[in-house]
Amino acid sequence: MKTSLWIVLALIVGIMGFFGGYKISYVTGVQPGYFEAAEAGGYGGGGAVQGLDKATADYYQNLYKEE
Repeated sequence: MKTSLWIVLALIVGIMGFFGGYKISYVTGVQPGYFEAAEAGGYGGGGAVQGLDKATADYYQNLYKEE
């Protein structure tokens, strides 16, 4: 095959992969930065966290309230 065809194919696959991953993240409700934050509770970070400001604590408390 021609080189230009491979480049176009690689770009299409890359773009589809990016948007597919973004869609999966959007559907599952996992927000960007979730696993980097210690106060998020994922992978052992769910203990008492020192230095958590009131706005962030309120945000996480309000996640569990039903609207």
